[in-house]
Amino acid sequence: MFSRPFRIGLLCAGLAGFALHGTTAPAGEAGLTRPQAYSRAAALEMLGRKMFADPSLSGSGQLACASCHSPQHAFGPPNDLAVQLGGKTMRETGFRAAPSLRYLQAVPQFTEHYYESDDEGDASVDNGPTGGLSWDGRIDRGRDQARIPLLSAFEMANDNEEAVAAELRKAAYAADIKAIFGDTVFDDKAKTLAAALEALEVYEQNDKDFYPYSSKYDAYLAGRAQLTTQEARGLAAFDDPARGNCGNCHRSRRGNDGTPPQFTDYGLIAIGVPRNRDIAANADPKFFDLGACGPLRTDLAKRAEYCGIFRTPSLRNVALRKKLYHNGSVASLREAIAFYVERDTRPEKWYPRRADGTVAKFDDLPAQYHDNINREPPFGGKPGDRPALSPAEIDDIVAFLGTLTDGYSRAP
Repeated sequence: MFSRPFRIGLLCAGLAGFALHGTTAPAGEAGLTRPQAYSRAAALEMLGRKMFADPSLSGSGQLACASCHSPQHAFGPPNDLAVQLGGKTMRETGFRAAPSLRYLQAVPQFTEHYYESDDEGDASVDNGPTGGLSWDGRIDRGRDQARIPLLSAFEMANDNEEAVAAELRKAAYAADIKAIFGDTVFDDKAKTLAAALEALEVYEQNDKDFYPYSSKYDAYLAGRAQLTTQEARGLAAFDDPARGNCGNCHRSRRGNDGTPPQFTDYGLIAIGVPRNRDIAANADPKFFDLGACGPLRTDLAKRAEYCGIFRTPSLRNVALRKKLYHNGSVASLREAIAFYVERDTRPEKWYPRRADGTVAKFDDLPAQYHDNINREPPFGGKPGDRPALSPAEIDDIVAFLGTLTDGYSRAP
């Protein structure tokens, strides 16, 4: 198990120019002037917006990117399903919850050994696996992330690259693709798909939609709003190492350079959430989603110490989610917080009992990987011990987390 003392992992240097660095001009167009580059970025963003909402890019003709990543729900799921429906029949399911696509702009590339930056913490401490996109951190670029659902059999379910290219050639915005990438863009399926993925990547770098920092908490940090008494108590409990200790992985303070808090350290961690028996794949008792060591990620398949770890998501907009954790096993924010303080003190509440009456703790991870599970506060203790948070303190933290929802406007 990796120790994770107050990591931040926020790589925001040069963020303002990120959309123009290596993403808006393909090879051969490095000579664009600044106005031309901005114009091209704007065109790519508009194209990506159209594609994001287009269900014709799925094998069923019914599933768009926006179906699972709803703009009205912080680009997360619009419903209370643990895993979303997809595939060619719209009845297929995967085994992971659809994450929000907001606040991914600063996620660092995956590394097995993350060290604090010189101005953020102890640079001598190896905090273990950190970064990468998706729950298991297996890809690093937005365009590579966008490729996954297009070709996934239980998501958009296109048979291959040519199937995606064929839909793009006849799309209503095909002329827009040619205008940006040239008349020969449709001559080769790989070139066509690369153009589409670049457009989606640039769209997802749009700050207004994907990292607006418009929550009440952002207004509070800027001195434009005040937290209620309960919200302030919740923030105190959230950060207190002796109570919630949430700030250990979900940093609530600005970076030393003034960057907004991301409410994640981007680390990969195993917390032993209960098995979700509503997920079809889990009907097979031999199936386990092992996160960084498989089955969707394959490069670390033989690294037993990584089995069961998943990337820590940002808590921004978490109050909008109706199912939480990588497998959607928890149905409310309050329940998710209670799990942290009751996992070890009241395991019978969270895990099933075996035939002999004992509690099958950590039932979604094979026993040989249980040493990977994090036991830092607020985890810990033994059955019957007093949890680190009282019911009232859990309510306070829920109230505070409600201040992280974007779209806050102060009443006149």
